[in-house]
Amino acid sequence: MKEEIWKTAITKVEPNKLLLRGYRIDELIGNISFSQAVFLAINGELPSEKQAKMIDAMLVSSVDHGVTPPSCLSARTIASAGAPLNAALAGGILAISKHHGGAIEDCMKMIQGAVRRKRDTNETEGEIAAILIKEHKGRNKRLSGFGHRIHTRDPRTIKLFQIASDLGIAGEHVGMAKAIENAMEQESGKKLPINVDGAIAALLCEMNFPPELANAFFMLARLPGLIAHVYEEQTRMKPMRYINPKDHEYDGFSERKL
Repeated sequence: MKEEIWKTAITKVEPNKLLLRGYRIDELIGNISFSQAVFLAINGELPSEKQAKMIDAMLVSSVDHGVTPPSCLSARTIASAGAPLNAALAGGILAISKHHGGAIEDCMKMIQGAVRRKRDTNETEGEIAAILIKEHKGRNKRLSGFGHRIHTRDPRTIKLFQIASDLGIAGEHVGMAKAIENAMEQESGKKLPINVDGAIAALLCEMNFPPELANAFFMLARLPGLIAHVYEEQTRMKPMRYINPKDHEYDGFSERKL
């Protein structure tokens, strides 16, 4: 019985020729950046110059956040047990989920829903944001993408929104995220900042990415940091150690200027 032929629209492989979304990879080499190739592979089209700069900035913003996140602790623990690089990285990536990195998808859905409501009604951003806060509070549900255990003013968010504004990418989704941040401060009396997950969520909305792809960008961004941590664990630490994140001390470069 003849097997049914299935289809893929991503990469075509022929002798001496590779096409990624219709573009020859050997022609893309040296002419586009890695972030542009990421956009092309995922989205199917090359990004505009402004979109490429925004994706670059987003990937840099989440490249690492020290030894305390679950993804890093998982990766280092697996490496400490003697596992190879790929196994340790896989463990780190698997730790990215609902409460670590995974907030981007939920935040995108929330912001998109709020923006749709604004378009369909005469309500202002502030009014819709206030309703969202009350709805989440009534369900005792935390708003994804807001608040941070360390940062009271996430420097990554500030920079991403500044770049988005300069590039003309920031629009009603960024505006809605800021309105939600303000509404939470008015409701609770304390400021819960838009964290980097929330910023990335708003910017992915502005660039029309589906929420189902949201967490992929966090994984892409965090992978180089995880590689660095795994390699450090393998080459600097004793195997099979108890890893307590509270016991660590930074001994790298002091602050450097570009």
